[in-house]
Amino acid sequence: MAKKVVVKIPELLKRHGISLRELSRLSDVRHAALSELSNGKRENINFSHIEKIADALSISDIREIIDLVEVTD
Repeated sequence: MAKKVVVKIPELLKRHGISLRELSRLSDVRHAALSELSNGKRENINFSHIEKIADALSISDIREIIDLVEVTD
């Protein structure tokens, strides 16, 4: 079974009670880039985006931001 890395933006937004636009403002990551990450539309994940999200939300464990899930083809 194949595995895929997912960025858990929807969960982060819910947990921190903020909107995607607010996360964009706090992290200085483009709204469009966050939206693509959130929807799984982005093939490549920019580590600097992950670092900026972690800084903005005071996250120290990367597993709060990204996860590895099994996908069926």
